[in-house]
Amino acid sequence: MYGLLYDLFREPRRFHSQRNCGWRGFSRQAENPDTAEWLLPLDVTEREEGVVVTASVPGIKPEDIDVTIEDNVLSIHAKAEFAKENEDERFIVRERRTGAFHRSLSLPESVDADEAATNYELGVLTVTLPKSEEKKARKLTVNAGS
Repeated sequence: MYGLLYDLFREPRRFHSQRNCGWRGFSRQAENPDTAEWLLPLDVTEREEGVVVTASVPGIKPEDIDVTIEDNVLSIHAKAEFAKENEDERFIVRERRTGAFHRSLSLPESVDADEAATNYELGVLTVTLPKSEEKKARKLTVNAGS
């Protein structure tokens, strides 16, 4: 019985092992690391005062990051460039991502794009989008009687 379960999971483990090593055919990044485009990982949280988008962009200078908001769509673009391989050396493992990255996401109508702010610290980009005053929830008083 144990042997059967082991065989069921061998192929998925082999796939993940090859994927994590960046073998050709399993990863767009491995095909041409200088021109590959990859999806930027990010978190989006909603708070009472607005929406906060947090993106991991390690090793990239703040001036090389382009953040735009157009038609209520937030877009983040940049290009990560690391040292090229020298003639007298070759990579044994190459896991750091290089190339262009982007991410676009639709924003809720409740945010005020004109008041958006960005902050970059320790490889983390934070975009804060406050809610519009007229779109914020407000508490109503319930009146009894006529």
